[in-house]
Amino acid sequence: MAMIPSFFDNRRGTIFDPFTWEPFKDFPFPPSSLVSHENSAFVNTRIDWKETPEAHVFKADLPGLKKEEVKVEVEDERVLQISGERNVEKEDKNDTWHRVERSSGKFLRRFRLPENARVDQVKATMENGVLTVTVPKEEVKKPDVKAIEIAG
Repeated sequence: MAMIPSFFDNRRGTIFDPFTWEPFKDFPFPPSSLVSHENSAFVNTRIDWKETPEAHVFKADLPGLKKEEVKVEVEDERVLQISGERNVEKEDKNDTWHRVERSSGKFLRRFRLPENARVDQVKATMENGVLTVTVPKEEVKKPDVKAIEIAG
């Protein structure tokens, strides 16, 4: 590699190696080795929330988890909580790992439900690694309208 002046530390004659350069080393957040890997599953748990005329429907992608490893709860009357744990795969001394990208650890997601949610009738199903939580909605009562005849 040729000698290239570094634009990052104001020293001429320094070799700039893009493969070992750490652009965030002077920032005030911890290096990735200090960040807990238990939070990685929390970050990667994707959940969709759609509202139909009849219900609020939540769908969570939880590949590789069994329904026994997932908890669905309603707390404080209006907070839907989905949690669980994805275990780390056991390491065999004869195995050589080349890449680890699947997340493991605990995850927790909370959603504040609207006033029209019927929290006493929540239903959850799990099929092919997709958790579906259905929260029925209360029927909106239409106001009683009484026509008044105009005299005169």
